[in-house]
Amino acid sequence: MEKQMAQPVIRPSGKPEQPVTDLLGQIQSFMNEAITQLGLEDSFRDWMLEPYRVLTVRFPVRMDDGRVEVFTGYRVQHNDALGPTQGGVRLHPDVTADGMKALSMWMSIKCGIANLPFGGGKGGITCDPRQMSFDEVERVSRAYVRAISQIVGPSKDVLAPDVFSNSQNMAWMLDEYTHLRELDAPGFITGKPLVLGGTRGRESATAHGVAVCTQQALQELQLPLRDARIIVQGFGNVGSYLAQTLYDQGAKIIGIADAYGGLYDDEGLQIPDLLERRDSFGTITKLFRNTLSNTELLEKPCDVLVLAALEHQITEENAMRIQARIVVEAANTPTTAAATRILTDAGVLLIPDVLGSCGEVVVSYFEWVQNRQGLYWTGDEVESQLTDVMRNSFRRVYKIAQRYHVDMRLAAYMVGIRRMADAISTRG
Repeated sequence: MEKQMAQPVIRPSGKPEQPVTDLLGQIQSFMNEAITQLGLEDSFRDWMLEPYRVLTVRFPVRMDDGRVEVFTGYRVQHNDALGPTQGGVRLHPDVTADGMKALSMWMSIKCGIANLPFGGGKGGITCDPRQMSFDEVERVSRAYVRAISQIVGPSKDVLAPDVFSNSQNMAWMLDEYTHLRELDAPGFITGKPLVLGGTRGRESATAHGVAVCTQQALQELQLPLRDARIIVQGFGNVGSYLAQTLYDQGAKIIGIADAYGGLYDDEGLQIPDLLERRDSFGTITKLFRNTLSNTELLEKPCDVLVLAALEHQITEENAMRIQARIVVEAANTPTTAAATRILTDAGVLLIPDVLGSCGEVVVSYFEWVQNRQGLYWTGDEVESQLTDVMRNSFRRVYKIAQRYHVDMRLAAYMVGIRRMADAISTRG
């Protein structure tokens, strides 16, 4: 059957737009527009729209049943003008070279926004650890490090956890790397257990960063945090921590949602009680009868709508029905490009994912610094430093959005690209 061409999407301005469905194309489109807005030379465009290094590795691993399976892995380094690249290692069946390229570019933008001395990197192994034994996952993790060891290190490329990888994977990778390059450990990898040089505050880093950005957005709109009406879509690690944090600071959490539906109370929900009653999977709404759908909850009036669940929750189909003053992206790409323009035209302040979720890379940087110094911080010190970085990051992006009269997403990309461009120019 002949594949049908996708139909152009009509932008709010009336101009036709060809939809970008793949992540790499989407991020390249944002970067391309930011480069145009900044008036950079075409040489910067050519240099930034593709990573400077893409390594594909194939490595054999003996499985528990005695057979040998060959896995494919990737390590992508986007740009190292600012310093070593940094980014997670993803263990997932959908890992592809293009996906890793896109995420490495996204990491470059995050590091630029947060003013970190890092470029963007990303890696992954095409596998499904959910279908593997504990020992098999360990052997795959170690084999991957052996395969990429020549291009990573604390002054080259710094690894971190990502989807389906955690501190245990990082511990295995650290141990394997130590056997290969003992003098470079442990600063070559972050997200490690505390006993191996990890940092406090990592588990809550993303949510804490989102909370700081939310506070800053409310301040810019001259809305007091106390009694601000907030809806949090997504009640997992990030959403639940965020809801508790804002609740403790006096905000009124009027709605939350998980995979089974949403809870709404105009007078405010008792977040500590909901957290206490969650089941082993972290869900709560199944205990209630009169629940809303996620779609219904999104369209309720509020001061702040936090998107901490899935991608593409706000599209051009429902963007006009969003009644929030501020929309905060705590998940990856929950708002489409067309919806971003609609919300911005309607006066909604949108905090994009590339800004809102960069708390984790900031804490990875803190861990890298502590490893290199051999001096470790308290949890309060990490939280204080993270608060300062996130506040300054928000202000940088907001200032550019106001100066150039663009939405916050484009402004965030402009901030990240400007810093890379300055580093490249200074290097000559």
